[in-house]
Amino acid sequence: RIRISGAGTRVAMPEHADDATLREQILGAVRRDRHALMRAGGAHQRDREVVLEAVRQSPSALYFAGPKLRMDREVVMEAVRRDGSALQYADCALKQDREVVLEAVKQEGYALKFADSSLQQDREIVLTAVRQHGCALQDAGRAFRRDYEVVLQAVRQDGYALPIVDKALRQNREIVLEAVRAGGLRYGDETHRRDRELVLEAVRRNGEALQFADKWLLRDREVVLEALRHDGCLLRFADKVLRADREVVLQAVRQAGEALQFAEPSVRGDRRLAPEAVARNCIAVPGMR
Repeated sequence: RIRISGAGTRVAMPEHADDATLREQILGAVRRDRHALMRAGGAHQRDREVVLEAVRQSPSALYFAGPKLRMDREVVMEAVRRDGSALQYADCALKQDREVVLEAVKQEGYALKFADSSLQQDREIVLTAVRQHGCALQDAGRAFRRDYEVVLQAVRQDGYALPIVDKALRQNREIVLEAVRAGGLRYGDETHRRDRELVLEAVRRNGEALQFADKWLLRDREVVLEALRHDGCLLRFADKVLRADREVVLQAVRQAGEALQFAEPSVRGDRRLAPEAVARNCIAVPGMR
């Protein structure tokens, strides 16, 4: 006989140890070690109490449960309440169970991809999923990509959901504005990248959005300064004119000393910038006088 210790080691048990003693050892192990069910052996993987303890400790342990327990509603609910993605290990019948799937996507919107296709058409389930994980929209029925409310919730949660949206709604200003607020300017079209209000909103939220702005906005002092408040090294994306602007460069260097390397040579050698650069542990830059 063997038992599984909490550390995952296989330890020999006395020959006279009875099944009840072994079962208690297994129960103790799965309470302490999230990998214990994997090593427990077939009989214990079919033991309802053991499996319930295991999924409470680690929802993904459902993968190692016996087939009958993967179709046990209580066991599966225990797993998906803790980690919605455990739905992938449930029996197909429970992937068609609306309450189970709703519980899973409340915890992890990504779990929508494991639901039965009939429930990927359920508006409440889809809305719940995209509020938790915007890109779950890609696993919903295609009609939802044209559903204004569903799309708005998706891009509000994650701007990177914008490419999934139906083309018509990608032209909707409110949808795009919500997307850029959540970091999605990179997926906007040329119209959006030239829209000063959208770009300004985007860089206020995330300076990295500057790299996706239209080139004429890379000459816009206010837009560039907003981006530099996040990361001085974003100066590298600014237009040459602004990289030669002492006040813009000063803002960049105050935020990140190494940003001086991205300034134009005419400014890079300005002694008045040196103290700011040194204060920020600026790297040595050729041409500094």
